[in-house]
Amino acid sequence: MDLAGQLDELAALYERTRSGWFMVLGGPGSGKTVLALRFARTRLKLPPDADKAPIPVIFSLGSWDPDNTSLRDWMIGQLERDHPFLAGVDSRGSTWARALVEAGYVLPILDGFDEIARGLRAHALRELNGSTRPLLVTSRRDGLEDAVQATKVVPAAVGIELTALPLDDTLAYLRRATRTPLPDTADTTAPTRWTYVLGELARRPRTRAGTHLTAVLTSPLMVTLARAVYESDRDPSELLDDEELGSTQGALETHLLDNFVPAAYARFLSNRPAADHRRWDPERARHWLGYLAAHLRELRTQDIEWWRLGTSMTLSARMLVVGVTVGLLSWLAVGIAFGSTLGIVYGRAWWFGEGVVDIVLNGLGIGPAFGLIHGFATKLEVGGPAFEPSRMRIQLRGGTKKVRESFLPRVRGGLAAGLVFGVVFGLGGAAYCVFLGCPWLVIALVFGNGFLLGIGLGLAVGLTVALMAGFEAVYESAERETFAGPSALLDTNRRTVLTQMLAVGLVTGLGYGIVVGLVNGFWPALGSGLAAALAVGLGLGTLTAWGRWVVLARVWLPLTGRLPRTVDAFLDDAYQRGVLRRSGAVYQFRHARLRDHLGEAYEKRAEKVF
Repeated sequence: MDLAGQLDELAALYERTRSGWFMVLGGPGSGKTVLALRFARTRLKLPPDADKAPIPVIFSLGSWDPDNTSLRDWMIGQLERDHPFLAGVDSRGSTWARALVEAGYVLPILDGFDEIARGLRAHALRELNGSTRPLLVTSRRDGLEDAVQATKVVPAAVGIELTALPLDDTLAYLRRATRTPLPDTADTTAPTRWTYVLGELARRPRTRAGTHLTAVLTSPLMVTLARAVYESDRDPSELLDDEELGSTQGALETHLLDNFVPAAYARFLSNRPAADHRRWDPERARHWLGYLAAHLRELRTQDIEWWRLGTSMTLSARMLVVGVTVGLLSWLAVGIAFGSTLGIVYGRAWWFGEGVVDIVLNGLGIGPAFGLIHGFATKLEVGGPAFEPSRMRIQLRGGTKKVRESFLPRVRGGLAAGLVFGVVFGLGGAAYCVFLGCPWLVIALVFGNGFLLGIGLGLAVGLTVALMAGFEAVYESAERETFAGPSALLDTNRRTVLTQMLAVGLVTGLGYGIVVGLVNGFWPALGSGLAAALAVGLGLGTLTAWGRWVVLARVWLPLTGRLPRTVDAFLDDAYQRGVLRRSGAVYQFRHARLRDHLGEAYEKRAEKVF
């Protein structure tokens, strides 16, 4: 078949081929993602009953791990993440997302095959080639060719390749976009700015700089970067300077990538309310974006997921940060709740004796315990807390079926956490007794009490979280018109986690307070119950997606200068400025070349510092 044509003819071409899957190849910045968007919009304009046409959905392939997840299950997970109401269960017990995919109501547009990790592309190609569902896949040519050579599998696909922009089209676009008039032959003054540059290019220059610039502007990405960088008072005629920028084509491209972020942050966003305007320093913004790019390179993904920010750190470093944070918060919580109530009973002298020791020991025990629990849950995931953001919210009516399904896993997770807590807490108390010179029998009893306390608290937490499954529900039908963008998903998860922390804290504090009250009376029971509620509730919060986001992205990374304090506002602002794009519930850099360029520059600066 003759597949030559224009971009707006792709939908009609796809209908003519009726192939199993359709491959779109192109160089970096050639417009593959924009073509996918145009194709999806064209398909959405079809009449609702047009051959029962499936709904086009764009998926970014960079986050797919074909070694661990099938294409079908991965797409279902992406739909449930970006459209939480599709995680609802139908009458047959299947989620709506699964039902739609399995029934063929989704036309997958898989963008960025070359963004899949190099070692996974061969497996991905085999699965795509064996798929019976219609697909549209975009990729750079070299990314596909590497997979073909590794597998010796020839894709059973109809393929087209995006050609370079003709110079005449580039010049016409830049004239319109920059409002540059055509040179006036009667004007004797020398042309400047874009008038000079476009005039030189229109004459098909033979200078080295002109030849290189002509080659650079055959890429849609570089054309849009050139327009953005020279949108202000900066003179684009420097692009034709042989000495400064014209040494190589790569030097020109690097120049545009270097200056895009400062140009983006020099703009005033007129489409935003005055209250939302922030003045981000361009150099600081480039540093923070560089960290995000390096973070993505470390995780081998293109998705900026708020719940994974900071996870490029080693597990031991994350455990230390969580442990120190929980320990400091526990000192504060126990000092206020436990110290204030018992200080009323025992007086000021107690504060400077046993009170200070008890508070310090509590912090030293609780902090390391939750740090270890964090690592234990991350490494083993034995019924432990899920660090993925919950798609659920809390409602006051629930079902016993959810409780039965989640009861044992959540109770096991609570007992595992309690075991770690009990060992650490018991060892802390025993070490203190050794320091005081207590008999070995007393030391053993103190350790046993701490250990049993941890098991009891873990069982209470596990039972409470398990019973709360009956109150979880997906979004109601009234909310189905919106999708879960990054901020919406963050807000939903925050409300869910705070509710869980409150429930677990109340149950734990009440139970622990009653036990203490039976032995020591009302005031010690009140102080101990409040302290236990605050410490356990705060510790449990760090074992959730939102809690980890707060500890790492809102506290640790800003303290170390890697991200701003208001990370969510910064990401949204970068999206508004065109540096990032939004794909469902995650952000991505507007192009892989920009991401890689910023990441490499950040890593080079870090090497110079250290």
